[in-house]
Amino acid sequence: MAVRPRVATVPVADREPTPGSRPLGPEPPLAPAAPVSVAHLGPPAPTDRLRGWVVAVGLAVVALVVRFTGLGRITDGGTPVFDEKHYVPQAWQMLRNGGVEDNPGFELVVHPPLGKQLIAIGELVFGYDGFGWRAAAALSGTLAVLIIVRVARRLTGSTLLGGVAGVLLICDGLSHVQSRMGMLDAFAALFVLAAFATLVRDRDDVRERMAVVLAEGRIGDTPYGPRLGWRWWRLATGVLLGLGCAVKWSGLYWLVAFAVLAVVWDLAARRAAGVEKPLRGTVVRDLAPALWALALVPVVAYLSGWWAWFGSETAIDRYVDGGPAFLPAALRALVVYSGEVLDFHAGLTTAVSGEHPWESKPWTWFMGLRPMLYYFASGEQVAGCGTDDCVSAVMLIGTPALWWPAPAVLGFAVWRIATRHDWRYAAVLVGYAAGVVPWFLNIDRQMYFFYMAPVVPFLILATVLVMGEILGRADAPRERRQTGVLLVGLWVGLVVANFAWMWPVMNGAPITQEMWDAQLWLPSWRAKG
Repeated sequence: MAVRPRVATVPVADREPTPGSRPLGPEPPLAPAAPVSVAHLGPPAPTDRLRGWVVAVGLAVVALVVRFTGLGRITDGGTPVFDEKHYVPQAWQMLRNGGVEDNPGFELVVHPPLGKQLIAIGELVFGYDGFGWRAAAALSGTLAVLIIVRVARRLTGSTLLGGVAGVLLICDGLSHVQSRMGMLDAFAALFVLAAFATLVRDRDDVRERMAVVLAEGRIGDTPYGPRLGWRWWRLATGVLLGLGCAVKWSGLYWLVAFAVLAVVWDLAARRAAGVEKPLRGTVVRDLAPALWALALVPVVAYLSGWWAWFGSETAIDRYVDGGPAFLPAALRALVVYSGEVLDFHAGLTTAVSGEHPWESKPWTWFMGLRPMLYYFASGEQVAGCGTDDCVSAVMLIGTPALWWPAPAVLGFAVWRIATRHDWRYAAVLVGYAAGVVPWFLNIDRQMYFFYMAPVVPFLILATVLVMGEILGRADAPRERRQTGVLLVGLWVGLVVANFAWMWPVMNGAPITQEMWDAQLWLPSWRAKG
């Protein structure tokens, strides 16, 4: 039996939601005793839809201003800075060479093309300058704020906490700086966050459909539970994850993690609905569609990023021999090319290439203990600070007021999962771990703090969930609520003030040497040697 893809017609109180109105604790047990009611499938979504969108769009506009202010001002004599020097010229080559890079200097392009295609769009519209080659990344950083407000609101049931998530993402230094660089990581972060948002939406959609079956008394028609029909949100997740892989191969980590998460959620939904054989039902009803949506669809989306390479006569290794014989010639060539890229990345180790002055290891990423200096100028090159010894710097650094509490936030999330089986903390930790744990498998490889760009939204979502606990339920005693509001307000205010303090060293504003020294709080924030 197929389920009509509509929202359950379960009566919902017409009330204005307040922070904590959606229970911040765990959902009811996954295997409830009969009779089963729709309440076991989770609480209703907040009803202040207009206000929710006003907050999301309003914060996106703020992000637009913050991300684009002075966007093209810092350059290396009119040329790109740091790793922009790889991707910005390659994007420009795409505009001149029919969508492909020739890259004669390096003889190998080491990342898929989609991120550079997006950079190229900015260059096409605004020209080959700092603003043009950074515009697409800045827009991605802006869209990420819009999305995180919506997904945080869905997780917490609170428009206020959704807005807090948007403020925190605007004021995170790593996200801010990376959204103002002509590099690939802002795009990877956007696609991963968007995929998580659609995956959470798919989870809610599945439970809404289950609620329809329960309301109509049809949950026992088959021991496996109902067929759920087309799941467009899960399909969107597969497309977004494939596009993320078409930016950087590290998107594969989230593809695997989210695919497992989706199947686990399907099992949990069938158990919560009282399906007689939920595990078999998940295998019979959900597994094959999940493989299609989260395995085949991402591959197609990934290959779509190579459209220009497939259509080119002169692209690198376009007609190279080799590869699996059962594949078409073009795909065989892409496999060979990809193997060469993989060999390049495998050889990018400290032992082979030497130690980069700003490389870091993943155990330093949790608190942002080893930032990166993208640009630095001083002395006669810089004026405007009121002295003859000015400094202009762009440093990739996570806002300490957000990053330094991360061990406590993540530890609390683990505790909530272990003691309350709270799915929201589990989902956020899965997204966080997918971007960190794989890097521990090859510690000798050269690694950098900007790898954390797609992880930042999950740190913020975990932080917002903890803030929801501090804030308390809407029906809590007045003193309890006031204390919670005060503590959360102080925390958010500290993040905003910290971001404002570090604004000069994230945006290259002229400052005195004394101010520069005052910005470097830890010895690890300084260059080695």
